[in-house]
Amino acid sequence: MSCRYISVNDVAKLCHDQSATIVDIREPLEYQREHIEDAINIPIENLTKESLGESAPECVIFHCLSGHRTRASQAIFEALGIKDPCILEGGIDAWKGAGKPTICNKKIPISIMRQVQIVIGFMVVLGVVLGLTLSPYFALISGFFGLGLLFAGITGTCGLAKLLALFPYNRCSNEEKQK
Repeated sequence: MSCRYISVNDVAKLCHDQSATIVDIREPLEYQREHIEDAINIPIENLTKESLGESAPECVIFHCLSGHRTRASQAIFEALGIKDPCILEGGIDAWKGAGKPTICNKKIPISIMRQVQIVIGFMVVLGVVLGLTLSPYFALISGFFGLGLLFAGITGTCGLAKLLALFPYNRCSNEEKQK
């Protein structure tokens, strides 16, 4: 069965009218930080018919943050053999944009990859600005972080992500996360 794209209002209607299940395909920390009430978290790499439960509902609504990951994963959803696979158009961003509530825990840090993007973006801009205003040697900062990205892409290992994971705010206990 092919996936159909549905709006936030259609999701609310489906959940009210029938036994639809909302599945959040994001990573567990993203889900813990903020999610739609009653949505279950099954990261895309763990998604199987069995992970949906023995009595998988006829209608399953998949979503991510903005809709990009769900669109890219459409073939996976269709292969699950669900009678009515749906994709929430615009993801949780659209859900919040429509004024629908989410369960939020700000004690959970933003994802490591977002932290990496912020740090690298800042350092590249800093290197360019300092290189243009003070000394061209500051452009080496941008080059260093560019090489780091290249290395991470080739090897699948990100040293900056490993370093950021060691920071105290990224290592809070499960007890702290649940508060």
